[in-house]
Amino acid sequence: MRIVVVGGTGQTGRLLIEALREEGHEAVPASRSTGIDAFTGVGLKEALTGADVVVDVTNPPDREDAGAFFRTCSENLTAAGREAGVRHHVTLSIIGLERATDLAYYRAKLAQEAAVAAGGVPFTIVRAAQFFEFLDVLMRANTDGDEIRLAPVRVQPVALSDVVARLAAVAGAAPVNGTVEVAGPEVFALDAIGRLLAAPGQRVTSDGTPFFGADIPVDALVAGPSAHLAPTTLAGWRAAAGG
Repeated sequence: MRIVVVGGTGQTGRLLIEALREEGHEAVPASRSTGIDAFTGVGLKEALTGADVVVDVTNPPDREDAGAFFRTCSENLTAAGREAGVRHHVTLSIIGLERATDLAYYRAKLAQEAAVAAGGVPFTIVRAAQFFEFLDVLMRANTDGDEIRLAPVRVQPVALSDVVARLAAVAGAAPVNGTVEVAGPEVFALDAIGRLLAAPGQRVTSDGTPFFGADIPVDALVAGPSAHLAPTTLAGWRAAAGG
């Protein structure tokens, strides 16, 4: 099966290309560095010719313009996909979008999902929980001196490698024309994770701290009952990462 991975030279895309090739697929990376720009449409027709599946794992260069980026890329990709006869369009998204619309980036992802659903190509949207690899970024963004202020929300973090494995499985299967979820096997309060990962001398507080500037329901980022639960635990991921 010929599978084009848009954003295929980024962190997630590179791992996905490897996983797909290990499964015997012809996996082709598509990104601006390979001469293909989903936002402008440059190179899309040529890239998608002969493709069975397109997987979109792109990220905007500027989060402030994420809405226009995601919507335009998805419209261009589905239009080119229809013309090329693509049979399955897979998009990586985020769990909890409707429950956290105070976040501009989440609204942008909802716009992306809507464009994919309206694009006329059979599709599957894979909503993932926050990556373990994202936790350090989250902590640093909320650190002031020795204090780490984390929102009082619960999360179900997942290893990037598990998300990639799930994306590869979905790409090789039939489209569901809807949404599926993938999350880790454990649910944690975000401040509890912070205490596990904090350096000596740092203290973690969660008194009214917003999640990236937004107040969201405590369980907004937790997966639903039908989610695919990945195998890697937080302890397992930390051990593998040498933490």
